[in-house]
Amino acid sequence: MEQPLAFPLDIPVRGRLQALHGQLRSAILDGRLRTGQPLPSTRSLATSLGLSRNTIVAAYDRLLSEGYIVSRQGAGYVVAHAGPTQASPSRSTTGEERRLQPQWRDAIFPAPMNALPPARYDLRVGLPDASRFPFEAWRKLSARALRSLSRTPSFYDAATGREALREAIAGHVSFTRAVTCSAADIMVVGGAQQAFDLLARILVTPGHTVVAVEDPGYPPLRQTFEAAGALIVPVPVDDEGLVVEQIPPNARVIYVTPSHQFPSGMAMSPARRAALLDFARRNQAVIVEDDYDGEFRYGGRPLDALQTLDRDGSVFYIGTFSKSLFPSLRLGYLVAPAWAMPALACVRQLGDRHSDVLAQDTLALFINEGHLARHVRKMRRIYAERREALLEALSQHAGDALQPLASDAGLHIAVQLRWPVPASQLVKDAQAVNMRIEALGDYAIGDARPNGLVFGLGGMPATRMDEAARVLAQLLEAHRPG
Repeated sequence: MEQPLAFPLDIPVRGRLQALHGQLRSAILDGRLRTGQPLPSTRSLATSLGLSRNTIVAAYDRLLSEGYIVSRQGAGYVVAHAGPTQASPSRSTTGEERRLQPQWRDAIFPAPMNALPPARYDLRVGLPDASRFPFEAWRKLSARALRSLSRTPSFYDAATGREALREAIAGHVSFTRAVTCSAADIMVVGGAQQAFDLLARILVTPGHTVVAVEDPGYPPLRQTFEAAGALIVPVPVDDEGLVVEQIPPNARVIYVTPSHQFPSGMAMSPARRAALLDFARRNQAVIVEDDYDGEFRYGGRPLDALQTLDRDGSVFYIGTFSKSLFPSLRLGYLVAPAWAMPALACVRQLGDRHSDVLAQDTLALFINEGHLARHVRKMRRIYAERREALLEALSQHAGDALQPLASDAGLHIAVQLRWPVPASQLVKDAQAVNMRIEALGDYAIGDARPNGLVFGLGGMPATRMDEAARVLAQLLEAHRPG
């Protein structure tokens, strides 16, 4: 008599074939279906699951083609080779898996930023407003770039990036940020994160290289260099930026965000810039300058980039199009000293070789035909309106509880809490009313964790800022000092 399956199958309304195939495959791999065990007939399984027989046949055929089952005369379908009957103890907890490098044994699979459902008040940091992007113009330029590609041989491209895009970027940063460079000094990268990874690979000797980072500062940079074996040293910031006097003398890499300190928001003063460049020269150190949203300034003349002031080949300048265009484009650039470019190109060759060619060619056209400059001008006005609306609303509704930190640039603002309420508690309270904000202290790694909040400008229009500030004021009211 035919034996039914000894475990239940959970088949959803949609994707039935994929679900059935996946669950049977998993049962074979983890040993619930043993080698030589016959599967129910297609007719009986279809009846028990309430599925069509064609669906069962298709799932069995897929398992057959993959070698998990075989068809035997008179016996129907039989499991060909199963996995162990029970999981190995080492698989039970990631932290116990000794085959992993210690850095990653307790790693948590990162969720994408779009995994969270939409919030009524979305003030998360790092999210530009992509709804204003001229996608129709991009589509036309992409079609033109694709036609051009179809007329050229399809080979792997240069690790440094397409020449047309590197030339366009050189012109763009020379005009907008006075960065002194040519196309030969530029490598096109997959966003700032890839630039961090490449630099860590060529600059860090595991267990020896000391890397000084801003505290509070940008976690992905710190995590990337830490994973490469660097010794991370937090250096405090004040209202002039990184406190250069507190950089340890043995630091060989210093990471800074001088145009708009992340996340506090201040710009590094001219005196500090000069002192930092002098430190690098005297100590044979390099500076990683991350100009992550330098295009968006709302007042005053922008200070020269460190790269512009550098005379010793000490500065690596990183720019990204994630904030000025849209994050999923995954294109940025690294302006590197000539002595480092061969090593960068060799390391890049070992990874993904180069960024998407079609996207590079499209972006080159986008820059050269003036679309980037026009879009940045438009978005600068929009973000300036949101910034002013939010600052005014916070002052009106919560001015006695919050003190904005000085900032004339960027896509977020930070505030210090005047009342003795933990910022982490306010973040939790805000989640309960469908508001997403962030705690300033979450970006700190030293003992001094600032008690403040950070608000992003990309997720809400200016017309909603007053409403959001009123809701936040109501949350704060529960913590008003007696």
